[in-house]
Amino acid sequence: MKMLNSQRKTRLERRIVGATNRWRFPQDHFCGDLLALSQMCNILNIDLDEALKNPDKLCISKFQKFFSENIMNSGTQSGEADVILECLGFKWELHHPQIFQSETLGKLYLRALIQNTKTPQRELDKVLKAHPPGKTKKRSSVKKIIISLRINDPAVTRVAFAVALKNLYMNEVEMTVDNVLGVLASAHILQFNRLFQKCVNMMLNRLAPTTIKNFYLAGCKYKEEQLIIACEKWLAMNLVPLVGTQIHLRQIPEPLLYKVLKSPRLFTFSEFDLLKTLLMWVYLQMNCKVQMIPIHETMLEFFNSFSKKCCFLEQDPGQSWMPLFLCLRLHGITSGKDLEELKHINFFPESWLVRVTANHYHALESGGNMIHLKDLSTQAMRFGLLFRQRIKHTDLECSSPVCEHSTISLRSERLVKYEIRAQTLVDGRWQEFRTNQIMQKFGFIKPGCKSHALKIKTEGIPIYASFAFIFPAS
Repeated sequence: MKMLNSQRKTRLERRIVGATNRWRFPQDHFCGDLLALSQMCNILNIDLDEALKNPDKLCISKFQKFFSENIMNSGTQSGEADVILECLGFKWELHHPQIFQSETLGKLYLRALIQNTKTPQRELDKVLKAHPPGKTKKRSSVKKIIISLRINDPAVTRVAFAVALKNLYMNEVEMTVDNVLGVLASAHILQFNRLFQKCVNMMLNRLAPTTIKNFYLAGCKYKEEQLIIACEKWLAMNLVPLVGTQIHLRQIPEPLLYKVLKSPRLFTFSEFDLLKTLLMWVYLQMNCKVQMIPIHETMLEFFNSFSKKCCFLEQDPGQSWMPLFLCLRLHGITSGKDLEELKHINFFPESWLVRVTANHYHALESGGNMIHLKDLSTQAMRFGLLFRQRIKHTDLECSSPVCEHSTISLRSERLVKYEIRAQTLVDGRWQEFRTNQIMQKFGFIKPGCKSHALKIKTEGIPIYASFAFIFPAS
């Protein structure tokens, strides 16, 4: 009985195709009209068995190939429109050679042609004869078809959609950062691959504090891995030195921030600089009305205002951000003044700070050996230098705090495990250079007093240089 009901339901789903009495199948690719599909295959010289596997894609690609010789760089299409597209409350006049660059419009047209015409084979034959490759289009006697496209994506505006349609006719259509997201969304809906990739390329070259959020979200929305990875790499370099100094830090999505904090490419001047940037991000999430980056003391006073019964990360407002701060290497903060500041604002669990202090104490007791650190890629001390101008190796002046005097080891030799990374522009593209993980003894006598040299050949600036090291037992 259940099987009979299922068969009856299937029959009820069938619909009559066009002005004929041909039945349409309920589960189908190309309107379920096998006769119309067979006619189309004859016209386009397509194997019917191949077309049955994926009729839409095969037929559209055949039309795209047919029209490829005379659709680009030919200026504005002349002659009367062949297709009327109803979309976004407007009627757009289009021509055959252009609409078949869009898989969406091509499918809509072919389906409308089959459903509204008694002789689709004759009409398709007229389309092909009306547009012979390499010749100027004459006024066609093909029946004008009206197609409709409903768009629910709020990113698609009328202006952006108009730019997308204009790209069907011209290779070079100006886009701006302001409308590129709308054009990208339009290209995705139209399945206009050339324009979609053009938008992605523009976004790759326009990453900035003001655009990083929307470009990253667009990459996630359309599953564009190239754009997602580019956003992650860009933010890994610029989170601390650039974005962290601007109000746009507030807009960074938490999932993206987490990925960057876990990234081996993350650039920071010191661990404390990274911590201050992350604290500022939390501050901006909790103070939505603040329109400019506050001074450091204002931020510290805010966190210090919370209850002293437990630390901020263990209270309701801060628990959700615990995973972000677990990405930090607090043992990389060695200044007593900085550690006292963290204790004063009552932000971290006391056990975290006690562990850091104890590890520092044991390291000093053992002559600098960092016995508790094993993995260079996830536990190493790290600091970075940002070179905005060329300097010689003989230049002694350096404004970085890493060059200031600090705790000094009196041992004549010191075993160090370290790695050097650099990211810079090479021929207009960002490239990363790195050494392998190196285990080396340093001393006062040559050649042991010099580290491995990381050599890169580029004229681009800036150069982001990062250093990571561990003092293993020796």
